[in-house]
Amino acid sequence: MKPKAIFNWSSGKDSAFALYKILQENQFEIVSLLTSINKEFQRISMHGVHVSLLEKQAESLGFPLIKMELPKEPTMEEYREIMSKTMNKIKAKGITHSIFGDIFLEDLRRYREDQLESIGIKGIFPLWKINTTDLIHDFLDLGFKTIVTCVSETYLDKSFAGRIIDKNFINDLPANVDPCGENGEFHTFTFDGPIFKNPIDFEIGEIVKKTYPKPKSDIESHDGDYVFWFCDLVLK
Repeated sequence: MKPKAIFNWSSGKDSAFALYKILQENQFEIVSLLTSINKEFQRISMHGVHVSLLEKQAESLGFPLIKMELPKEPTMEEYREIMSKTMNKIKAKGITHSIFGDIFLEDLRRYREDQLESIGIKGIFPLWKINTTDLIHDFLDLGFKTIVTCVSETYLDKSFAGRIIDKNFINDLPANVDPCGENGEFHTFTFDGPIFKNPIDFEIGEIVKKTYPKPKSDIESHDGDYVFWFCDLVLK
């Protein structure tokens, strides 16, 4: 019997490729997808994708979806409390592993593993330390299709929001931007590929600028705000 796992689904390309690899390896039984949602706006945290598109993804992928609803601006204490309650409910279903699409952020992986260890669940990272240039090209070669839903103005301008990721997109990225956006340069929504039963049909909506205050401890807080451009996607 294969161990049961929850898959941490962001709706983007890294999640999609990680799920593809896990399904190909066939070592785990994926019980459900788990996604963090902004409770007030009903959108995926940071990606800005509306829950209606997320639900269509889960339907096309063929997995149940658990939506972990978070307040608009949760404190770390609130986040840990909600996550702990959610994961304890998940563990009660016999789930022993939690799968992520992280690639090389050591601190993030350590944080995830520490939190999971406290409740007796093991973290799995199928994309870990894969060269991100190779990864994005392999992703595209497999036939995945993904669109940029959020860009950080620290790295990219508004014109990158709403673009489909292809070879031209990769070539247009500045030298300091990771081709998978692993440092938070951009976020995506994957709408087609070998793990989907059918593509997600959507229209591109407006592109919106949003600012968030930088933490006072942030050594880069010259301007006082982080600036992001979000491309809204509307389900057809």
